[in-house]
Amino acid sequence: MTEQDDVDRFAKMTDNSTLVIQRWLPGPADRVWRYLTDSDLRRKWLAAGGMDLVPGAPLELVWRNDTLSDADDTRPSGFAEEQRMQSSIVAVDPPRMLTIAWGKGDVTFMLKEKGNRVLLTVTHRGLDDRNMRRMTAPGWHMHLDILSAELSGVEPASFWSGWSELQALYDDRLPK
Repeated sequence: MTEQDDVDRFAKMTDNSTLVIQRWLPGPADRVWRYLTDSDLRRKWLAAGGMDLVPGAPLELVWRNDTLSDADDTRPSGFAEEQRMQSSIVAVDPPRMLTIAWGKGDVTFMLKEKGNRVLLTVTHRGLDDRNMRRMTAPGWHMHLDILSAELSGVEPASFWSGWSELQALYDDRLPK
């Protein structure tokens, strides 16, 4: 068994409002940390937004998922070309842990280095609405797949088509 064999690529609900998803990524941890905290690198896989790594510091995240998609990959109805979220830094321990306020909850990124790989664990708390979980689980899945491709130097899958396929899978996987 390799270290990647022990991680399910799909997000799981650990309770009624907490989603956890993991990925093994090429290290070192400092490199992955930059992709979490540097706006120019983070926009390549998730969302832009300058960040002061101080608890309580404000943060605006700006999603432009069309830029993560092929030109002919159509955005599903109901999604804007750009999404913005006002947030703040909750906790930070470079390069191991970052927690960001997120809607009614928060998101924690944990990095654990093992050899030349890094296990990234994303824990999203505050997802007490099933519809929100249906949107969020495939989103994190795709964003982390794109991050993995970016760090590995390979062409990532197109965001919107991947998200749409994953949403159908997560409909069956997530608790009703």
